[in-house]
Amino acid sequence: MKIGLFYGTDTGNTERVAKQLKELLETQYGAGSVDLLEIYKKKKEDMAQYNTLVLGMPTWYDGELQGDWEEFIPEMEQIDFTGKQVAFFGLGDQYGYASYFCDALGVFAEIAEKKNASLVGFTSTQGFEHDFSKAQRGDQFVGLCLDVDNQDELTKERVEKWVAQLTTEFA
Repeated sequence: MKIGLFYGTDTGNTERVAKQLKELLETQYGAGSVDLLEIYKKKKEDMAQYNTLVLGMPTWYDGELQGDWEEFIPEMEQIDFTGKQVAFFGLGDQYGYASYFCDALGVFAEIAEKKNASLVGFTSTQGFEHDFSKAQRGDQFVGLCLDVDNQDELTKERVEKWVAQLTTEFA
């Protein structure tokens, strides 16, 4: 299995988590099984070549998308995700922006689903204190949500648990 792990970052926090994910996934699938790719200046062909994708993005302020991901939307809308498994992880601030927590995941999950992706890696909303999130469906998020500003002490455990979950869900 070859996994395309794409991320966008401004502060380096999403990159830090992406590197943790790469390391843990390669422990499961072998060295070199994960291509770690910053979304900056990527094209649809870069992503379309993978059947297993992990996409990471922060949500800024009042639900704003990270700039590189926002620029990638037209590319992503051209990808046929049929037969592809896509897992999302994202960073947000559940207290400062409680009505927009990890919204970016919801935005991109919707695009991927419209293009026939099989979404994996849903996680529980338990343990978070937010008001609303586009990433939320019932009592689950469409991926792994993290708050490194307010709950960074939980990040490592949440990432490890999520990777264990993904290894059971990835075909």
